[in-house]
Amino acid sequence: MHQPLANAELAVMELLWQQSELTARQIREALYPGADKAQHGTVQRLLQRLEDKRFVRRDRTIAVHRFAALVSREAYAGSQVESLTDKLTGGSLAPVITHLLEEKRISRGEIERLREILEDSKPDDSRTGDDDGGQP
Repeated sequence: MHQPLANAELAVMELLWQQSELTARQIREALYPGADKAQHGTVQRLLQRLEDKRFVRRDRTIAVHRFAALVSREAYAGSQVESLTDKLTGGSLAPVITHLLEEKRISRGEIERLREILEDSKPDDSRTGDDDGGQP
């Protein structure tokens, strides 16, 4: 499970998830548009922390280092949802999904996608011995 990220770290990860690889300068310019180079140290510290946490990798093979995400948005989001459900509902997703459905926070398309996932994850009846023996 991935540890939670601070807001500033998450902002850097958002950029890397969108762009795949960026230099520290590109990150600084995206996070602090119009700012002078004073923010460069801040960005370097954020990148170092993310590298230490194994969220990003640094390509040192070229003079200007490039950074890329090692953890996908989906993997990070999933680990945070697991952590939250462990804390709040004993690990059960049912109360979370129920709340999202009742509050209409899940779109029709997302509901259909969840149905597809659930159908695909059903065990094959012929392998489980639950088939009906050819009965209609």
